This record gives sequence, structure tokens and C-alpha cells, in this order.
Amino acid sequence: MLTEAQKTLVKNTVPVLREHGIELTSYFYKRMLNNNAELKQIFNRGHQEAGKQQHALATAVLAYAENIDNPTILENAFIHIANKHVSLNIRAEHYPIVGEHLLASISEVLGEAATDDLIEAWGAAYQQLAQLLIDIELGIYKEQIREHAWTGWRGFKIVKKTPESEQITSFYLQPVDGGKLPEFYPGQYVSVRIYVPEWNLIQPRQYTLSDSPGKDTLRITVKREDGKGKTPAGKVSNLLHKSYDVGDIIDLSAPAGEFYLNQQGKNPIILMSAGVGITPMYSMLSFLHEKQSNRSVHFIHGTHNGKQHALREKVNEIVAKSPTFNRFIFYSKPDGEDRQGIDYDYQGRMDINRIDQSIFDKDADYYLCGPVEFMKDEGKKLKEKGIPPEKIHVEAFGTGAFSI
Repeated sequence: MLTEAQKTLVKNTVPVLREHGIELTSYFYKRMLNNNAELKQIFNRGHQEAGKQQHALATAVLAYAENIDNPTILENAFIHIANKHVSLNIRAEHYPIVGEHLLASISEVLGEAATDDLIEAWGAAYQQLAQLLIDIELGIYKEQIREHAWTGWRGFKIVKKTPESEQITSFYLQPVDGGKLPEFYPGQYVSVRIYVPEWNLIQPRQYTLSDSPGKDTLRITVKREDGKGKTPAGKVSNLLHKSYDVGDIIDLSAPAGEFYLNQQGKNPIILMSAGVGITPMYSMLSFLHEKQSNRSVHFIHGTHNGKQHALREKVNEIVAKSPTFNRFIFYSKPDGEDRQGIDYDYQGRMDINRIDQSIFDKDADYYLCGPVEFMKDEGKKLKEKGIPPEKIHVEAFGTGAFSI
């Protein structure tokens, strides 16, 4: 139990964390992975090399220190982190390892400033945080032990591979054990685990389940991440595109994630996406169509052009068959083959101020997925229209929790 004196000591480290947080977390990851090499297959090496994981952890540690008096304020962030942990098969027994290296890193980075009292305070704070996450994760693991679900990893065979655009491909997956599939909530994801020869490591990546539940396959729709500038090409996405085909086996975790369709009520639904962020939106759209929902559904999507537009025909087919569904498609750089009014509706980057403003009902549920800047921009516009923040749901691919 944290004492008031210990809380004060933790809060007093906030200025240091603001200035040196990434230095501390970079040191921590290097120390932990050098001493516990078995954990390398849990962490995304690409995010490590790009500094994304270190930044996400530094942000989380700072937020926890700032709210140490009432950490429940961070409940949504904890739920997000816990779902990621469960998807990667992180267990309670991993937390003492992390705690050992975190406290040692604080001591070694801060030097003389890391007094015994400070280390003891952070030890108590870490135990509190660890228990919060362990309790949430235990609940998710229990939820996964439902009919036809599993914990840990399960082998799946690729039974179909379909290009969806120049950079995006769908993989249809069936369990090699011949067992049935669990239900999942439209918008959730799975972790995929494959061997990366260049790194001599098994590496996990998370991909949205891009179809509605109730099928005899699970489908993921993967963007091939090409290198650009200082950003290296995505190892796992490129391997999946170039080296994996029908008949190959990959490992999957059970469906997880807190970003999914609220199936209750009759209020309108606004689905907003950019690029490969279309994948959870298609899952939600397809589910609502199959359930013959009469709710108003507005599908808003932005991409470069038709060559980059994944799942276009599938979306158009659903919208054409559903009298209460409509679409608003933005192409930032349409080419000569793209037909306005057929393939897309608006030229330019997505801007919700350009479309029918009557659809922006304050009682509607809003779902956003895509690049962070896209979600910040469009989320800001929604709030300017008076949409309550609790009605705006966001999903950012990659590390860390995110809110607009």
C-alpha cells in the first residue's frame, strides 16, 4: 500500500520524467532485453528500433506519476494496455521481471538522486500499477476461455490470400486443429506471430479482424509497410505479403481489444477511416448488414486513389443493398481511372465539413480509425460540432493508448 509520503516522492519525479523519460525507458528496455532475452519475442522490434515503444512507455509512466493520487482516472488507458498484453500472452509472472529492471533503471539513470526512499516509493507504486493491470488482464483471459476460444497461441492455416489494393492483402485463416472459431466483437484484433529470419526472432504483430464474426475463417487484411525516409520497411507485413501463401501456418492469439461496435440501441452509427484503418470499419459495416440492421450507418473513408482503396467493392455492395446505409469517399490524389460519383465522392483529403451536416447527430456513435493526425483532426471537428467526447471512439494502430 502506497503511503502519502511515497505518493509525494513519486509526484516529485514528474519533472524528471518529463525531461528524461525517454532516456529512462530506452535504458530500461535495453537492460531488460539484454538480461532476459526470452522476452525479445514478445516486444515489437520494429517499434523498439524506431523508438515508439520507449516513447509510449515514457508517456504511460509520466501519466501514472501525475495521477498517482487517483490512478483510476487512467482506467481507459489501463484497459487498452491490458488488451494488448493479453493479445501478446503477457502473464502475471512477467511483471516481477519488468519491475526488477524498471527499479534498477531508475536507480542507475538517476544515480545519487535515486535515494533508498525514492526507490522504495516507486517499488510500491509499481506494485500497485502491476496489480491493476493483472486484475484487468485476468478478467480478459477468463472471457477468452469461452466456447471455442483459447489463451496463448493457436496454429492457423492460410486457406485463401486475396489482394485488396496495391499495398493491402487479405488472409483467410482456419485453425489447423480443425476446431471451431469463437465469436468476437466487430472491430477487435488478433496478434499474429511469425519467424523473422533477418532478426532470428519470432515476432508478433496485431491486425484487425476485417470481417464480421460467425464465419468459418478469421480474416486479417494487412498493409505492406514499405520503407520511407528514415522509417524502415515493416518486417512482418512484408514477409506475410511476399513469403506466406495458401497452406502456410501462422500463430494467432484469440480476439481482443476494447475498440468495437456498440450493438445496443437504435442510434445512428458513423464509421470514419483513412487508409488501412478501413479494416475495423468494414467488420462493423458487414456485421450490421448481416444482422439486417435498420439503423442509419454512414461510412466515411479517405485514401489516395482507387489503387490504394481496399475493400471498395465489398463496401459498395453492402451500401447498395442496405437502404439506411450510405457512404462518403474521399480520394486525395485520384488518377485517370477513378470515376467521381462511382469510385469516390470528393477530391481532396477527408474533411467532414464538406459532407451532409445533418448526419452528425449528437446521439450517434462515432468510430474513428487511421493515422493519429487524421483522428486528431477529424475528432476535433466532431467536438466543434458539439459531439460529446464519450460518443467518439478511436483506435490507433501501433503502441500506446490514444484519445482525441
